[in-house]
Amino acid sequence: MPRSPFGALARVASPRVAVPRDVWVLVVAAFAIAIGFGLVAPVLPQFATSFGVGATAASVIVSAFALTRLVLAPTAGALVDRWGERPVYVTGVLTVAVFTGACAFAADYWQLLLFRGLAGIGSTMFTISASGLIVRLAPPEARGRVSGLYASSFLLGNIAGPLVGGLLAGWGLRVPFLVYAGTLVVAASVVGFLLGRERSAAPRVSLPPLELSEALALPPYRAALVSNFANGWATLGIRMALVPLFAAAALHAAPSAAGLALTLFALGTACALTFSGRLVDAWGRRPLALAGLGIAAVATALMGLSTSEWTLFAVSAVAGFGSGLLTPSLQATVADAIGRERSGGKPLAVFQMVSDVGSIVGPLLAGLLADGVGYPWAFAVSGACLLAAMPAWAGRRRRPPA
Repeated sequence: MPRSPFGALARVASPRVAVPRDVWVLVVAAFAIAIGFGLVAPVLPQFATSFGVGATAASVIVSAFALTRLVLAPTAGALVDRWGERPVYVTGVLTVAVFTGACAFAADYWQLLLFRGLAGIGSTMFTISASGLIVRLAPPEARGRVSGLYASSFLLGNIAGPLVGGLLAGWGLRVPFLVYAGTLVVAASVVGFLLGRERSAAPRVSLPPLELSEALALPPYRAALVSNFANGWATLGIRMALVPLFAAAALHAAPSAAGLALTLFALGTACALTFSGRLVDAWGRRPLALAGLGIAAVATALMGLSTSEWTLFAVSAVAGFGSGLLTPSLQATVADAIGRERSGGKPLAVFQMVSDVGSIVGPLLAGLLADGVGYPWAFAVSGACLLAAMPAWAGRRRRPPA
């Protein structure tokens, strides 16, 4: 009897391994953290300017959080190797809660800057420890699906957060900070009390931590680093920094148009994440990584050639779709390198850092190009950065070892 042409698709659509309960605990906590972060994002610059400073000083408040994360990522990775993922996760979330709540009571600009920077310490702690927990909790056959599920929870929280935060701002600019602190306490409680209750919990760490030098000796890990740098440059940094400026300066669009372009990017990512994780498990890391890089590269380059708002909306959605294909493949590749019986705080920290560096360097260089030779060149170079990451995947095995 001939086999159904839909057999392969059915095998991809039907997961072979159930997602562990502890992974769902982390997914719920991630959504709470992301929606809380989205609460303060719309009001943070306005709150900073309420102390009588200009736009530049307000931008420093936003950058202080990211800069602290970048500088202290290696320290957080070492703490994960020394103490374990769960204690570092809970401590990090509670640290962000304390200093975010303190932001609500800041009496001047400098106090706000200090508290926001200190919150970044906790942020890098729980981000790296959460990545380590996902590595150990996800079954090897479902790493792509688990990575996509975790990324989706953050994405949905980031979409919903600004909507709620805009409503809360009507009660005062300090209120969202207090609500965010409350959601962080809830997230820490969920992980602290529920994680590890499952009988089939992740295997204990029985081998020495994976050193950075060992990880760098693995070609797939190096390919993931290069791709994550390009992803941070183009899909994180350029999207947030250059798209709003381009929409206003080149298209003479209202601020709402830039917001819609960013929303469509997120929706494109969400659409891809509904299936990309399973394809990563079924087809391997390399095909999805190459597809994501290629689609995002072309769409990013075309943004600079947009002649109307509708064109910008379309290419933003396509770029987001490419990012949604790329993200699970990168996270699953790093998980393959570390394995379930080792901690990998330092390799995970470097993986996060290269994205942060890209999101800082990319907008700066793109801004110089936009001022010097125009927006089309700025977006074209950003797209070329994504294309430049593709050769790093040459010669990779189609499927990772189980």
